[in-house]
This record gives sequence, C-alpha cells and structure tokens, in this order.
Amino acid sequence: MSTLRIPQWVHNCNHPFSSFEEIPGQLFAQINTRLKRLQGDIPVVSIVIAAWNEEVNILNCVDALSRMETMLPLEIIVVNNNSTDHTELTLKQLDVRTFLQPIQGPGPARELGQQQARGEYILLADADCLYPPSWVDDMVNVLKKPNVVCTYGRYSFIASREYPRWKLFLLEKMKDTIAELRHFKRPYLNAYGMSMGYIAEIGRTIGFVDHNVRGEDGRMCFDLMQYGKIKQMKSSRSRVWTAPRTLQSEGSFAKILFNRIRKESKRFFSLFKPLPQHDTKTSKN
Repeated sequence: MSTLRIPQWVHNCNHPFSSFEEIPGQLFAQINTRLKRLQGDIPVVSIVIAAWNEEVNILNCVDALSRMETMLPLEIIVVNNNSTDHTELTLKQLDVRTFLQPIQGPGPARELGQQQARGEYILLADADCLYPPSWVDDMVNVLKKPNVVCTYGRYSFIASREYPRWKLFLLEKMKDTIAELRHFKRPYLNAYGMSMGYIAEIGRTIGFVDHNVRGEDGRMCFDLMQYGKIKQMKSSRSRVWTAPRTLQSEGSFAKILFNRIRKESKRFFSLFKPLPQHDTKTSKN
C-alpha cells in the first residue's frame, strides 16, 4: 500500500457528484451492464448494505462492487434504512435487490438484509465505502477455511485537504498494529460492518440487535465466536477505502492521534483477556 497514492480503481468509482440530480443516466446503464454479468440467480455470496441518506455514496459503492473480479455468483442487497434524501431514487436506477427498513439503525437494516439473503456467505458492506476488485474472493477464501465462521478486513482513508495520505498512512499503521493485539482475545473489536463476512446460516441463527445502537457488527462477531474461529483478512490489495468523514468530526490530526492513543492506552491490558459471555442484544458495552 502506497503512503501517498490512492489506487486507480478508487478514482474510477469515486464520482464527484453532490446529489442524485447530477448523476447521468449513462452511468447507471454502465453500472447495470456490469451488474448483469456479475449477479446470479443462485448466488453463493450475498453482499448486504445498509444505507441511510447516501444518495450519491451508494452509487459509488455499487459501482465499485460491480467491478468485482470473481467467478462466484453473487447478489447485492441494499436496505434503505428510512432515508429522507434521494437514496431510494438512486436505488431504483440500479439493478440490485432493495428493501425498506423503517426501523432506524444499522442492526435492524442488516437483519432485514440477511433474512432476505440467498447466499451461503454474507459480506457486510457500508454505503459510503469503496471495494477493490479482489475483495469478494479474498473474503470468501478466508471463510472457506476449516472452522472459520467470520472474517473481517482492513480499511484505508481517501486523502482530503485536511488529511494528506502520509498522515492517514501513519494512522492506519497504528490502527493495524493495535488490531493485531485485539485479535488474540477480542477480535470483535476489529469487526466493522464496512468489511466483514460470515456464514449466513449461523448469522441468521444469532440475529442482529433489533434497535438503533452502535456496535451491532461487533456484537454479531462476538456471538459468532461461540460457533467457530474469527480470522482476519489481511490482504493489502483488498483494503476497503472510505472518505475521512468520521475523522473530520473529531478535528485536527493531532487531536485525532491524541484521542486514539488515550483510548487504546486505557483499555490496553484488557485486550489480553476475553470478555465473558453475555447478552449482546441488551448490553451497554
């Protein structure tokens, strides 16, 4: 992974539109042509995306997914989580399976998506992320290993004026290092819905939290640990890319680093002991 350069495939699908009205019909047609080739009537993989007010981001996300280089038949499911913008209009122009979940929250949205999924494997994706052509195969190859029930990948940030790539690279190296320590006893802390996969049958047995709460993805991963192994998908070529929206809400780069270091320092020693079993549907952690 380059410290300074964003992969060309990211540029190809990171369109600069600011609203649904700006998206040309020709672009929808190009994406749908690729989707027709990619999606199958009997999918092995179901990609489930929860979308809330992502009228442009969901276009970019599906564009990236339509460029997957895989022989695995798949389906793309997008759950409109009660959006108030033009997300639904964008989805109507894309040849993906769509559903409306009026109950607010990523947990209810992802639960509806996995209940509708037909694939043996479910891959969770976020509407504001971009996915490399190798992502599906690299995620599923981990899930096919003996006794593996869940996998998660890594991610990088697209540079912005406030955050150049060299700064983001440093942040990502720190993040990946602490993820290695988390993985031994608390891998669920690394399992984000932006790049996470699991065995569909087991996921439906567990179910997502049914109300709007953060960490629904980690809660699912925690419960999956009872059924088998959690494995990292470490391939650099399959890192997911996303805009630094979460970073921008925190302020300067120095403040972000300080907050990350303080947070991880406080819970450092807890990483070396497992969290006791508990009801993730009602817990506050």
